[in-house]
Amino acid sequence: MKTSLRVRLDQISARLAELDALLASEDATRDLERFRAWGKERAEIEAVAARYEAYRRTEADLAAADELAQDPAMRAFAAEERHDAARRLEAIEADLQTMLLPKDPDDARNVFLEIRAGTGGDESALFAADLFRMYTRYAERRRWRVDVVSESASDLGGYREIIAHLSGDHVHARLKFESGGHRVQRVPQTEAQGRIHTSACTVAVLPEADPVADIAINPAELRIDTFRASGAGGQHINKTDSAVRITHLPTGIVVECQDDRSQHRNRAQAMAVLASRLVDRERREREQKEAAQRKSLIGSGDRSERIRTYNFPQGRVTDHRINLTLYRIDAIMDGDLDELIDALAQEFQAEQLAALGGET
Repeated sequence: MKTSLRVRLDQISARLAELDALLASEDATRDLERFRAWGKERAEIEAVAARYEAYRRTEADLAAADELAQDPAMRAFAAEERHDAARRLEAIEADLQTMLLPKDPDDARNVFLEIRAGTGGDESALFAADLFRMYTRYAERRRWRVDVVSESASDLGGYREIIAHLSGDHVHARLKFESGGHRVQRVPQTEAQGRIHTSACTVAVLPEADPVADIAINPAELRIDTFRASGAGGQHINKTDSAVRITHLPTGIVVECQDDRSQHRNRAQAMAVLASRLVDRERREREQKEAAQRKSLIGSGDRSERIRTYNFPQGRVTDHRINLTLYRIDAIMDGDLDELIDALAQEFQAEQLAALGGET
């Protein structure tokens, strides 16, 4: 085991003992907020400390087997014991490395999913609708809730843009690698001669921000306009100025919400989207500055980065970041995304392990 890893594990074990003493002290509950914080921290490190204790016990078993091997009569038995201990030691070390990987604080958050048509005109808008259906079907499989925040429909039934709020269990953890450019190759419905066209959409997956805790938005930097909602929604929604458009003046970010009949709820939803976009903007700027230090194979989530191609004539989907091609496009477009998402998550974890293993 690398020295840096052992030092970190020794620190965790010492901290667990310290927390146990603090939680058992007479005045532990005088400050309930502090008491809960200690309890939460203990829960987070307990499993790591227990696994490290198993590692140290196995190290002792290995040393005992080496000592036993000094007796010629016990040499064969000692060799078998040593082999077993060495195998367990390797497995436990692998577990510990995985357990020490940095956690993404956004993994448990809900997200705003934004899909925008790109090159390809009407066909791109139709592909945007197909992507939205794909993610909606995946959400159904995961028992997530999908609420449309805003949409801009095209003439042929697609979307020039659609924004939805997805809520449920670890939504961001499952969808965070979906941001980027998605390209489709197929014969469009509008193509009379059967020629294959290529078009594209951009997808953005933004973890839902807490407007209070995550970012401070100065009301003086906002321009808020109300207008009548367009499209479906019944007669009432088209007779009142219930739709809301918020412009963040320093960045030029514009958010519209007209999905609800209540202007108040539309405004709250638009503010939530704006906060998430501003936090995402800060995160991307920060990651660009750090790009020289860390280059992720999974990609930066840049909207201009082409991450995946959906080739309908060949029935394949290719994720270019990990060179994975699956010949099951119908199932994938119907929301069967777990194989793709699991492969991306595993590759990302392998990168993290490689970085951890590179420490001295």
